[in-house]
Amino acid sequence: QRVTEPVAVQTVLNFWFGFLGGDADGQMRGEWFRKSDAFDDEIRARFGALLEQALAGGLKAWERSAFGSLARIILLDQFTRNAYRNTPQAFAGDAEALRMSLDLLESGKAGELTTLQRWFALMPMEHSEALAVQDRSVAEFARLAAEDERLKGALDYAVKHREVVAQYGRFPHRNA
Repeated sequence: QRVTEPVAVQTVLNFWFGFLGGDADGQMRGEWFRKSDAFDDEIRARFGALLEQALAGGLKAWERSAFGSLARIILLDQFTRNAYRNTPQAFAGDAEALRMSLDLLESGKAGELTTLQRWFALMPMEHSEALAVQDRSVAEFARLAAEDERLKGALDYAVKHREVVAQYGRFPHRNA
């Protein structure tokens, strides 16, 4: 199959997943959820300019495809958390990433992604402080875990995030 994504999309996805497009046997990476100054520094060095562009509302043309949308979601939802760890800026892309996540689901384009890729396409819902979005997050993660048992832990985290928002109406760790 011919790759037609912009080079920057391919670069983001190759860095995050280790391959463009992926396959059902893609591997999980420990770096995804482990605090690492070296990994954070690498993201800032390699993707800082793209991240700033996305945060400023750029790169919207990427949304023409499922892979492009996923790459922009990763910039806005994952790379922000690494590049701006322990600052309010870590959450600056959340609203736009959530919009894109919901658009991917509503358009049906999410179905073009592998289960590991869909996991990250769904993450903005898990990061939302709206209970209705959290409810949808749990339902979507339940479907994903039913399809790929490697993602049962991801469903557990979605449930835990929902419980925090249900109890406090927000994520208390984000605020003083």
